[in-house]
Amino acid sequence: MGFRDEYDFSILQNEAERMVIEELERRLAELADPSICVCQDCVLDMAACALNAVRPIYRVSLLGTMYAHALDGSAYGEEVRKAVDQAIAKIHAKPSHD
Repeated sequence: MGFRDEYDFSILQNEAERMVIEELERRLAELADPSICVCQDCVLDMAACALNAVRPIYRVSLLGTMYAHALDGSAYGEEVRKAVDQAIAKIHAKPSHD
């Protein structure tokens, strides 16, 4: 019996992922630039790039969720916004496809 069989790791969530995806959706809608590729590969590359630029915020409880949602308007939220803008610019300049 393995460790993953013994414990429920599905409740372990990275709130940074939620924040990055929400901010990426918002920024791409605001930009509405047809020259920015929004294919699955590019959008996932943007999300991965932004996530690699911010520290993870893991939670396993309701209290952790409430704490993480409070970060949306904080300095951490601003870090996420900057990371998303940089990721969009980076992937737009060099998409992983032709």
